[in-house]
Amino acid sequence: MKLNSVTIILKNRVLQHTLFWIVSFYILLHLFASSDQIQKIDYIYTALFHISLASGVYVNLSILIPKLLSRKHYVYYILSLVVLMFACAGFNILTFDKLTDYILPGYYFISYYVLSDILKFVMVYLAVTSLLKLAKSWFALSEANLKLSQLQKDKTETELQALKSQINPHFLFNSMNGIYSLALKQSDKTPEIVLKLSDIMRYMIYETTADFVALKKEIKYLQDYVDLQKLRSDNRATIIFDVSGEPDGKQVAPLLFFPLIENSFKHGIKGETGKSFVTIHFIINDKWITCTIENNKGTADNVEKKEYKGIGLTNVRKRLDMIYPGSHTLVIKDSGEIYRVELTIPTRP
Repeated sequence: MKLNSVTIILKNRVLQHTLFWIVSFYILLHLFASSDQIQKIDYIYTALFHISLASGVYVNLSILIPKLLSRKHYVYYILSLVVLMFACAGFNILTFDKLTDYILPGYYFISYYVLSDILKFVMVYLAVTSLLKLAKSWFALSEANLKLSQLQKDKTETELQALKSQINPHFLFNSMNGIYSLALKQSDKTPEIVLKLSDIMRYMIYETTADFVALKKEIKYLQDYVDLQKLRSDNRATIIFDVSGEPDGKQVAPLLFFPLIENSFKHGIKGETGKSFVTIHFIINDKWITCTIENNKGTADNVEKKEYKGIGLTNVRKRLDMIYPGSHTLVIKDSGEIYRVELTIPTRP
């Protein structure tokens, strides 16, 4: 209930100003009271005194701050503020010495304060209300920036999820092509490959929903994928998967290395060359994770439709820019016969 009340006050401009002037009236009423017992004349004097103060405050808030201070015309703002202070002080003296005779003819008021004292009142009110105005603007700007930051974060997360979701159908499409080929050959390895594929898809669907996963699990998943490719290759190719360093206690964004490794098999092992190979080497330390992939360049299968080609690498680049902006390196070298990819990302505990 208290939180709701505070929220209402912060969002209701009229209520804020009303509360400010009520508190101001209460303070000045007790300051101006001629005796311990507050009289009717004290209420009237306090109300009249507030006329000049309120005039100065709203001229400052409505004109000087938005027209001069907000536009960084600091010299003009200070000069205008000095003029406003003297104008308010003069108006205060005029109110009690002249105007009250016409407004309240039954009362005989005079200005109890000299110009210097009234200037102090005006200066305090202008300073306090200016600070409140600036503080409110700062909080409003901070809230707007926070909302913008949250919107950008939500947009980035949505984009990341969309990019991550592209991997599953892309990988499944390629794997189903391989299984289809083995089924046509009536290969005995087809059931084992289907089981391996099932384990891999289970990890991709259920284990990679978080922003970061255990590096040890990710490497195990990649190892399973490499084992799947070994089953499909019929020992016609040299396939090496090597890990140097300790993956325990480290995390990594899921499915970053997979498209690169998948491409190495798609364009290497599937190539119709005499000597096919894929080597995958991970180097892990306390600061960096480096994955180096090399494969021969063969004549890749054309089963994959043209519009799907290049999805993997484009996907990886986009995700790296969003997850590891400015802190990763992706180097690709194509010598004509050998294709080499080296990806380095910072270690995350």
